[in-house]
Amino acid sequence: MVFIKGADMKIISEIKKLRKEITSARREDKKTGFVPTMGAIHKGHLSLIKAAVESCDFVIVSIFVNPTQFGEGEDFQQYPRELNSDAEICEKEGVDLIFAPSTEQMYPRKQLTWVNVESLSEGLCGASRPGHFRGVCTVCTKLFNIVQPDVAFFGQKDAQQAVVIKRMVADLNIPLKIEVCPVVRDEDGLATSSRNKYLSDEQRKDALLIYKSLCECRKLYEQGVKDTNRLRGKIEEVLGTSRAVEIDYITLVDAETLEQVSKVSGRNVLAAVAAKVGDTCLIDNIILESGQK
Repeated sequence: MVFIKGADMKIISEIKKLRKEITSARREDKKTGFVPTMGAIHKGHLSLIKAAVESCDFVIVSIFVNPTQFGEGEDFQQYPRELNSDAEICEKEGVDLIFAPSTEQMYPRKQLTWVNVESLSEGLCGASRPGHFRGVCTVCTKLFNIVQPDVAFFGQKDAQQAVVIKRMVADLNIPLKIEVCPVVRDEDGLATSSRNKYLSDEQRKDALLIYKSLCECRKLYEQGVKDTNRLRGKIEEVLGTSRAVEIDYITLVDAETLEQVSKVSGRNVLAAVAAKVGDTCLIDNIILESGQK
């Protein structure tokens, strides 16, 4: 079914009809940009959409809450679904088309074929969310095959996801450029996330310790500390000032390979944190650039 939003933007839920629209755009030799989302569009998504609109001729945003990347006991049912407001935002930003498929469109039968990026998906979030990146990689591969974009835009906040997707695209020879855009933060420093809506005012204050801990880590590094154990210890120290913050992981890894490193030397290092505040799981990260010192 095709819905018309205003004079230009369309919302399409069927793969067959989406492909007709894309074929038409390609006949006109339009550079296609793609922003895959699960909806509940926030400032982080907006930065990706703006980058796509600025650099591409035809922009598609997908809105699909993908069940295969949620584990048992995670918030699949509670995840915000706000298609009407999302569509208004996308139309205002100049998006040409929203692809909003049903689960039945994306998974019409039992899924027997899965895409798994070994090694890169096993640490960080992958350690506590088994199967998560298998679901992410599989749905992204399906979306890339359906949309066939020239460029796809991802956010640095989901740093591991960006690394995994870039490697998947390279390994599978998918003719696609992955553009990774910087972390977007609210005025108080909290990294934008659809899950921030779950936080109470008090929980949000505790959640701010995540970014504060990363800032203190960066400050220590800029003072000349390169030992990752000391840098990790600073993050843990700051997070430990609130009992409400339950740490999942604190890690400092090579920003490209996600391998553990003992020193910030000769390579950029990703300092990443995942923590639970109340029932809400949050992630954040910064890059320590080895060229600084």
